[in-house]
Amino acid sequence: MNKARSIELLNHAVADELQAVHQYMYFHFHLDDQGLGPLATMFKRVAIEEMGHVERLAERILFLKGDVKMEVAGPVEAIQEPEQMLAKASAMEEQSAKDYNAAANECSANADSVSKQIFEQLVQDEERHFDLFDRQAENIKKFGLSYLALQSFTQAPEPGGPAAG
Repeated sequence: MNKARSIELLNHAVADELQAVHQYMYFHFHLDDQGLGPLATMFKRVAIEEMGHVERLAERILFLKGDVKMEVAGPVEAIQEPEQMLAKASAMEEQSAKDYNAAANECSANADSVSKQIFEQLVQDEERHFDLFDRQAENIKKFGLSYLALQSFTQAPEPGGPAAG
């Protein structure tokens, strides 16, 4: 096993997950300020899940005797329109799933089955998040401003549960 390569892949994922935490909390703050509580809560809950991903990745890096690089992949985009937030979040999750799938395959070829399993679990979570964001975007397209107006009267969708549809 090439531990250095696994650590590099894992640290790249840490940066990606930290980027998601920052972006989603930014969305949470602005949606909450706009009175769109359920969407705001959804982004906060997903951000918390992403923090759990950082922890899982960091534990593996430390096990491999590497150093956890707490670098963020990029700046937070100042997006304040719900539809644009959901589009950005969906794109982030879709890209992460692709990247983690490739990392899982590389870890498999590198005889690092534990890191491979971590990446495979992350792919499942990212695809679930993508579906959650995509369904919310579809609801906005389908129902328009009426859907957003109803946000103050409904429960936030759970990131681990069925998405509102």
